[in-house]
Amino acid sequence: MSTPNKRPRPVVIGVTGGSGSGKTTVSHAIFDQLQGHSLLMLEEDSYYRDQSEKPMAERVKTNYDHPDAFDTDLMIEQIKQLLEWKNVEIPVYDYTEHTRSDKTVLVEPKEVIIVEGILVLNDPRLRDLMDIKVFVDTDDDIRIIRRIQRDLEERGRSLQSVIDQYQSTVKPMYHQFIEPTKRYADLIVPEGGSNQVAIDLLVTKIRDIISD
Repeated sequence: MSTPNKRPRPVVIGVTGGSGSGKTTVSHAIFDQLQGHSLLMLEEDSYYRDQSEKPMAERVKTNYDHPDAFDTDLMIEQIKQLLEWKNVEIPVYDYTEHTRSDKTVLVEPKEVIIVEGILVLNDPRLRDLMDIKVFVDTDDDIRIIRRIQRDLEERGRSLQSVIDQYQSTVKPMYHQFIEPTKRYADLIVPEGGSNQVAIDLLVTKIRDIISD
C-alpha cells in the first residue's frame, strides 16, 4: 500500500444502512477495537447542501433522505484530499436553520477513515474510494422504534411528527435509494452493533489492510 518515501494511503471504510439501523454503533465499535491506530469518522450528515438562498418555508420542506439533499461532490473532493494526507475544512450543518452554518471543522487525515451515512454507497464515485463497503441491515420495525425513541428523547419531537416523517419520506426513500445499495456491500451486518462476530471479522480485515 506504500512506496518508498511515501506515506501509506489511508484505508477508507464505508458504513451505511437505513436510519436507526445501527450503522453509527457499528462505526464506533470499529473505533473501539482499533485503538493504537489513528482513525477518523466522516459523517455524511455534515454534507447537507447549503440552503441559505432559500426562504425558510422552502427549507423546512427538505427531504433529508433523498440523494439531492447532499453535496456529494464536496464530500468526494474532501475525501480525496484526506487520501493525499491534506487537511480539510468540514462544513457544519445548522439543523435549526435548515442550512449550512458559517462554521467549519478542521479535520486532519488519519490511517483509517470511516465514511458513515445513509447514502454513502449510492454514488459510484464515492464507492470507488472505499476499500471496504459495509451495509448494516436491520428490520423496518426495529428501525422505526429506534428512530421514535431518539427523536422523542434527544430532539424533543412529537410522536405524530416522527411517524408522519417516517411514512412520507424516511421509509419510501429507504426502499428507493438506500436498500438497493446493499448489492454493492462487501459485508452485510444484520442487526447492527449487536452482531459482534461481523464486527470482529471487519476489524480483522481492516488490520490486515493496514499492515500490508
